[in-house]
Amino acid sequence: MSKTDSGRLTTHVLDTASGKPAAGLSISLFRIEDDARTHLKTVWTNADGRCDQPLLQGDEFVTGDYELLFQAGDYLRAQGAKLPRPAFLDIVPIRFGMAERVHYHVPLLISPYGYSTYRGS
Repeated sequence: MSKTDSGRLTTHVLDTASGKPAAGLSISLFRIEDDARTHLKTVWTNADGRCDQPLLQGDEFVTGDYELLFQAGDYLRAQGAKLPRPAFLDIVPIRFGMAERVHYHVPLLISPYGYSTYRGS
């Protein structure tokens, strides 16, 4: 793969219950190969609900299968949400594949009782 390839992975988290970006939410990134899951990094969202840097870019970006684990329960509790034990949503996993060296954006919309995602731009 050449260094001119433009592959990168980004995310953005919005709290639909408050209508604001989800600041301070922990996200772990894993690469999936066969039955093995390899932890690549853990990051936190900034005040805009985004990560300060792409999750993967340049030489780090490799096509394949990945998983993002969003620590939604910890974030929601820190915002004062009264969640039952166990919470309906605690860790939100999103497994996805990246088949090309292009920009993949995986946004998450969360609330205490629901979430959605899509391939963004």
